[in-house]
Amino acid sequence: MKSFSEIETTSKRASRALGFSWGESEEIGKCVRLLELFGFPGIKSLNQYYQSRKKEKFKDLKLIEQNNNLDGEPLCPITLGVSFLDQIKKLETFKNIKFQNIAYPILFLAFLSRSSEIIGKKILFKFDNNEFFLNFNINILSNFFNKEFPLLGSNIEVIFLENADSFTNSDWKNLYKLSEDTFVEESDSLKQAAAGAGLTDND
Repeated sequence: MKSFSEIETTSKRASRALGFSWGESEEIGKCVRLLELFGFPGIKSLNQYYQSRKKEKFKDLKLIEQNNNLDGEPLCPITLGVSFLDQIKKLETFKNIKFQNIAYPILFLAFLSRSSEIIGKKILFKFDNNEFFLNFNINILSNFFNKEFPLLGSNIEVIFLENADSFTNSDWKNLYKLSEDTFVEESDSLKQAAAGAGLTDND
């Protein structure tokens, strides 16, 4: 079994050989490693995409807007992903972003997961009835199981989710009240110990 370090290094070098800059290649290596870590076919998808680039054209989208409906060739998921990372602070203010026709959307998925960690918000990634819940780059929840990942995502939406508790205030108060039973009642000896260094000072 290949190590994650080998996966990242080989993906980076292959990307550089295909014409991406070293900086872009490093980002690609990290993302492919991430996909494999989360159980997605990163190496397979990257290899398929690079084979496709030899005979097909893909559009580079570097300036991302809230609505990105572009005619022509499918969007390159790597250029789009790198641009998304670079512009993430601005993009999160949009709340949701739409795209049309992203090639190999699984590769874009990894860049979104890393974006979730950077801004400290969960992200919902939706395309063609598939949903991926990106949780601070810690894990990815999905309704996509035992399926062949599509080579093209037609209608894509990226939604930034505001942070909120998943429990009610009442649930929190009840649990906190139980936790109070572990509090130690303050005694004279505890007060004296907490007051300072005492009679001796080793400074």
